[in-house]
Amino acid sequence: MSLFEFSLILDIPGFTPQIEELLFEAGCDDALLGVEDGVAYIDFSREAATFPAAVSTAIQQVESVLDTHCVVRIEPDELVTLAEISTRVGRTRESIRLLASGRRGQGQFPLPLRGAKTRPRIWRWSEVAPWLSGHGISVHEQDVLKANMIAEVNAILQLRRFQPQQGARLLGSVFRSK
Repeated sequence: MSLFEFSLILDIPGFTPQIEELLFEAGCDDALLGVEDGVAYIDFSREAATFPAAVSTAIQQVESVLDTHCVVRIEPDELVTLAEISTRVGRTRESIRLLASGRRGQGQFPLPLRGAKTRPRIWRWSEVAPWLSGHGISVHEQDVLKANMIAEVNAILQLRRFQPQQGARLLGSVFRSK
């Protein structure tokens, strides 16, 4: 068993003492609940065999107590700025900026998701992490796998908001296949 840390972002106004008790009884005794600027979240430090197992059980437990579709996102978010990329890999922001601009390294840094002509630019960590790893910058393989899983589940959670039946079916199939 390994310890995995992640947050679930919820579409609820906040927590009542009754909801807190129900979440604890549902198995979320390894979590801290909070609300920041009107956004409810649950921070988990969960022991599980795999990251998908940790996330899957957390979502199931939360949604067994709250609305079925209240989990809207997993964090750490896969959307990253140059500053976040530099923090995650332990390099300076300037070093990462030079890689992203093609002024250092072999070029072909992943394209930004947003900000081609504006700032701040935002990339998908699930694209940047494998690129960095493939270009000799130390990124743990587990971090790459985790980034891919978070990207996949977040995409399905977003789809579930707009197409609930299809999203729920896909979410179940993702966790069964992991």
